Amino acid sequence: MDTTLTQFIRALRNADVRISTAETLDAFRAARLVGYADRTLLKQALALVLPKTLDEKAAFDACFDRFFSHREGRPLECFEQQSDALDQSGGSTAAAQGAAEGAAGGKDGSGRSPTQQPRAQDQPSTPDSASASEQGSEARSTAASALAASAAPAQSALGQLLMRGNRIEIGMAISSAGRAVGVERIEVFTQKGVYSRRILEAMGLIDLQREIGALEASGEANERRLGHDLNRRRDWLREEVRAFVEQQFLLHADVTGRRVREDLLRTVRLSAIDQRHHRLVQDIVRRMARRLVASYSRRRTVVKRGQLHVPRTIRRNLKYDDAIFELKWKSQKVERPKVFAICDVSGSVAEHARFMLTFLYSLDEVLPKVRSFAFSSDLGEVSTLFERNSLEDAIAITLKQYGGGATDYGQAFADFKSCCLDEVDSRSTIIVLGDARNNGGDLQLDVLKQIHDRCRRLIWLNPEPRSMWNTGDSEMRHVSAYVHQVEECSTLAHLQRFVTHLVSTTR
Repeated sequence: MDTTLTQFIRALRNADVRISTAETLDAFRAARLVGYADRTLLKQALALVLPKTLDEKAAFDACFDRFFSHREGRPLECFEQQSDALDQSGGSTAAAQGAAEGAAGGKDGSGRSPTQQPRAQDQPSTPDSASASEQGSEARSTAASALAASAAPAQSALGQLLMRGNRIEIGMAISSAGRAVGVERIEVFTQKGVYSRRILEAMGLIDLQREIGALEASGEANERRLGHDLNRRRDWLREEVRAFVEQQFLLHADVTGRRVREDLLRTVRLSAIDQRHHRLVQDIVRRMARRLVASYSRRRTVVKRGQLHVPRTIRRNLKYDDAIFELKWKSQKVERPKVFAICDVSGSVAEHARFMLTFLYSLDEVLPKVRSFAFSSDLGEVSTLFERNSLEDAIAITLKQYGGGATDYGQAFADFKSCCLDEVDSRSTIIVLGDARNNGGDLQLDVLKQIHDRCRRLIWLNPEPRSMWNTGDSEMRHVSAYVHQVEECSTLAHLQRFVTHLVSTTR
C-alpha cells in the first residue's frame, strides 16, 4: 500500500497541491496509524497533513475520490442473468430450456411443462402464484448452474480470470497491468485508446482472442456457448479498462487539456493569445518567475580564494602568538543591479508589455530595484502604481493611462532623459520593449546614445519576428547601433530565456 500512497501523492502534486518531502513522510505515518481499511478515516487523516489552503483541500477531496474509487472492491455481478437474456434472444434458447427442464424434472407440480405455464400478469396475486414464481426463480438458477457445469473450462489465463468473475481480482489485474505499461505517464486525451490496448495486451488479450476464435468455430454446442460467454466478458473487460484509463487520465493529466494549452501558449505569439487565456498565461509567468527566484535567491557559500587580506589575517591570528592558522580573504560587496523597464504600451505591443511587467515584478526577491516606465507618445513612470495596487490592477491602469496616442520613441527618450538620466549609472540595466515603429518621427538618437553611454547595459526587446525588422516604418537599423543587445521577444519562451539570462548576469 505504500506504493499506492506514493502514486496518490504524485496525483495530488499533478493537481497543483504542494506537498513537501516532510509532508509526504507525515502522510505515511498517518496512514500507518489509521490503516487502509476505513476509507473515510484514511481520507480524514491524510487531509490533516497534505492540503494547506482551501483550494488545495477541494483539490484533495476530488483527487482522493477519483483515485480510490476503483479500489473499493465491489463484488462482480454474475453473468447468469445476462446469459439468460442473451439465450432468449440468441439461438441457445432450446439448450437452456432443455437444461432447465432436466433440472426441474421436465414438469412442475401440476404436470405442465414450463412452456405451458400461464404468464404472471394473467394470474391473480395469490400464494400459489408466488410459490410458482419462486419455483421459476429456482429453476432458472438451477439451469444457470447446469449450464455453467456443462460448459468447457476456459484455457487462457485471462479467460479463467473472467469466468471466475471476481471484481476485486479483475481490478487488481487491471491495476497491475496499468503499472506495467506506465499508464501514469498519460498526458493527452488521445492516448487513452493506446493505453487501453496496452493494458489489455498485458493482461493476455491476444491469447483470449485466439481461444474465443477457436471456440466459436468449434462444432460442439458447449464450446460455442463458452466462446460466446467469453466474448461478452471480453467486451465488458474492455469497458472496465477504458474506465480505468480515463480515471488515470483525470489523475495524472487534465481532462481540460491544461498541459497541452500551456505548452502551446509558451510558443504562441503573445499578440495572438485570446483574452480568455490571459489568466492562464499570467499563471504561467508567475510560475516561471517563482522558479527563477528559487534558483537565484539561494544563499551563496563563501569560497576561500582570492586576494589575501593581510591586516585582517594578522588581527585574527594574534591569539596564536602571531602564528598564522586562519587566513582571511578580501571580499567585494556586490550591489544588486538597478533595472529600468521602458515599455511601449501602444496597441501593437501592449500585450507584450503586460506580460513582461508581470514577469519583472514577480522577481522582486531577485530584482528588488525595478523602475518601470510606459509610453505611447509621452513617457511616465508607473512604479508607484505597482507599489500601491495589485499587479493586475497596476497593469490595467498603466495600459489605460498610457496606451492611447501615436507611438513616438524620440519623445519617450527625451522624457526619460529629463526624468532620471542622472540616476543611471554603471550598475543600471535598461530594457526597452517596443517594435521601433516611430511613424516617421524623429528618434532623437543623440539622447539614446547618452543613455547607452551611462548605463551598464541597454537591451532592446522587439516583439516582432526578425523578418519584419527594418520594414515599413521600423527603425531597428538605426537604434541597434546604440544598444548593447537586441533580442526578439514575441513568446513566453523568448521572455523566459531573456529574463533568465538577465537574472544570471546582473547579480
